[in-house]
Amino acid sequence: MPWTQDLSVGVDHIDDQHKKMFQMAEELFRAEKDHREKAFLSELFGFLDDYVRLHFAEEERYMSEIGYPGIDRQKKEHAEFAHQLEILEKEFSSSGGDIVLTINTNHIILDWLKHHISTLDKSIGEYAKGLKQTL
Repeated sequence: MPWTQDLSVGVDHIDDQHKKMFQMAEELFRAEKDHREKAFLSELFGFLDDYVRLHFAEEERYMSEIGYPGIDRQKKEHAEFAHQLEILEKEFSSSGGDIVLTINTNHIILDWLKHHISTLDKSIGEYAKGLKQTL
C-alpha cells in the first residue's frame, strides 16, 4: 500500500519521513513476490533501526517545540512500535526469515503506519495549523 495524500499530516518533514517508511514497506512486498524477502528483511531491519529512531526523535522534538499537548501519548505509541520491531528483528535473527515473518512484518508496519498517522499524527498537523492561524 503506497502513501496517499489522505495520510498527509500537513508538516512537510514528517510527511516526507512517512513516505519513506511506506516505500520500504512496499519494497518488502515486492521482495516477497520476487522471492528475495530474506535478503531484504535484513536491509529493512537495518533501515528501521536507524530511521524509526530518527523519525520518532524528530517528530517528538517538533511536538515539544510547538507545545503539542498529546506528546506523552505519542511517545508511548512510538516506544510500543519500537518494541514490536525489536521482537520482529529478534525473530528474524533466530529464524533467518521466512514467508510468515515477512507477511507479519509488512502487516505490522503498514497497519501501524496507517493507524498511527491517521489517528495521532494528523492531530499534530491540525494543532500546528491552529498555531499558525493564531499568529
